[in-house]
Amino acid sequence: MTREQEIYKVTIWGSVCNALLVTFKFVAGILGNSSAMVADAVHSLSDFLTDILVLVFVRISAKPQDKDHDYGHGKYETIASFIIALGLLAVAIGIIVEGAKKLAIWLKGGEVPAPGQIALWAALVSIVMKELLFQYTIRRGKTIESQALVTNAWHHRSDALSSIGAAIGIGGALLLGERWTVLDPIAGIIVGAMLVKTSIDLVRGSMADLTEGSLPEETEQEILQIIRSVPDVIDPHNLRTRRIGNQIAIEVHVRMKGDTPLQQAHEKASLIEHQLRERFGKHTHVNVHMEPVK
Repeated sequence: MTREQEIYKVTIWGSVCNALLVTFKFVAGILGNSSAMVADAVHSLSDFLTDILVLVFVRISAKPQDKDHDYGHGKYETIASFIIALGLLAVAIGIIVEGAKKLAIWLKGGEVPAPGQIALWAALVSIVMKELLFQYTIRRGKTIESQALVTNAWHHRSDALSSIGAAIGIGGALLLGERWTVLDPIAGIIVGAMLVKTSIDLVRGSMADLTEGSLPEETEQEILQIIRSVPDVIDPHNLRTRRIGNQIAIEVHVRMKGDTPLQQAHEKASLIEHQLRERFGKHTHVNVHMEPVK
């Protein structure tokens, strides 16, 4: 199974589950008189829409390089991750705003309607399904190094956390009485704040790749160590790295003795390229510039 097919399989499984959850949550929210569950259904709907986004952008990013894209189309997957992360941030802020409105009503002496048991069952089912989806998606995303899948996995986790907040509020209202219906908006605000932090971290990661951010320091040190292990190669310097979707690009200058034959210098450069691709993937872009020792 190709990388693109693997992403499609994982995403389609998620979209099917999201479609079922959206329907179930909307019905449970309306029948159970639970605004928290209706809001949770909207969150699941956003997950479903991001699944569609992943399917569209991954198909584009899987295209091979052409005359207009010498480094391929991998950045499209990063764009998808960025859009998904922004969507997650918007959903998180919406959860906080909705919770704050309910809390304000309660503080002014108003009543927050008590939900029905069907809403609690919907929240519990959602927690289990979304956590399973999160574990499955993030494991596959890390295995095939897909930013879009990893970001989408956090969308699944955010939905699970949102459902936990809804379950606490709904369960508290059912068990403790109408005086404690305020637990629903308080839990929503806390969960929303957690999601804001997660989404900001994801936005930063995508922005770093889109703005040609370098690879982590430990990765660059590993690259230099691999180059230094090649015999007769001296002083690797001017290292430049960046990420292109699930691939990386490496540019580096190295020195060899000035009287080294051109054929031997070429073989050393090819060896460096081979070892770097062996470590970071066969599609790694490597550019080695040879210099004579002064």
